[in-house]
Amino acid sequence: MKAAFYTTQGLAADTIQIGTQPTPTPAAGEVLVRLKSSGANPSDVKSRAGSRPMPFPTIIPHSDGAGVVEAVGEGVDPSRINQNVWLWNAQWQRPFGTAAEYIALPSDQAVQLPDTTSFNEAACLGIPAMTAYRTVFADGPVEGLKILVSGGAGSVSRYAIQMAKLGGAEVITTVSSEEKADYARAAGADHTVNYRDANAAEQILDLTGGGTHRAIELELGVNITLLTEVMRPNGIIAAYGSAQSFTPEIPFIQMMFKDLTLRAILVYILTAEARAETLSGLNKMLQSGSLSHAIGATIPLEDTAKAHELVESADKFGTVVIEI
Repeated sequence: MKAAFYTTQGLAADTIQIGTQPTPTPAAGEVLVRLKSSGANPSDVKSRAGSRPMPFPTIIPHSDGAGVVEAVGEGVDPSRINQNVWLWNAQWQRPFGTAAEYIALPSDQAVQLPDTTSFNEAACLGIPAMTAYRTVFADGPVEGLKILVSGGAGSVSRYAIQMAKLGGAEVITTVSSEEKADYARAAGADHTVNYRDANAAEQILDLTGGGTHRAIELELGVNITLLTEVMRPNGIIAAYGSAQSFTPEIPFIQMMFKDLTLRAILVYILTAEARAETLSGLNKMLQSGSLSHAIGATIPLEDTAKAHELVESADKFGTVVIEI
């Protein structure tokens, strides 16, 4: 099969190769998916660049994607053959991801794709949409709550804005430009605040009538002081990143006197119960056509290195999708 792969880490142009790799065979409990699209996420790009040691000698990148079940392994219902599916955790702790013509993976990691969603849109789901769902709903319903979503132009944030609105919340999001504010409002945000403004916290407190009940945070280390100021007592911060500060300083006393909860979320290792809840909730939203999907660019498999460079550049809105 044709695939994008790398055997060393470094710059995309220096490491990503396009060539032939063995077509996998589904083992017991697995399905073989002929891939139609693959989503390139920041975590994929960072792994290729060397953010962590290579766990396998050859890696086909990307955990997100979509395609058609072509064969099944022992123990899998043959009726799954020809089913359209979207994939999650395809390359998590595995050497071969979705940047290829085929992938074999456990059957439950191939979720039936509703007719409302295209393959390219489905390639946006795995990491961003599942993370968003968990950050919004991990602590229960959000109807009537005021929710602060940081970095409203990001892929996770855009889904979180939509999901919180579908859940009945009022959504405030932070952005860095008017262009990004327009983008976030188009996704459903009720209010936007430029986080570079000196009075950003005051604006958020005014817009929320005294503070936010929950916060969904991309950069915890950078924003924890702001969050502590704008959260209501007994509020919950769901943080899924802190790339600019791996060891953030926590203002414990201020948080304690508001009885705030800090939840750190990593979508790759959800419990079986949380995973089932997330997948069920997401597919209900897909079936109803309630979610819109932001595709930042579509790139052919042969140009996977260009796709990685585009993700790194941050000069795009939405997910970079590789068409196979």
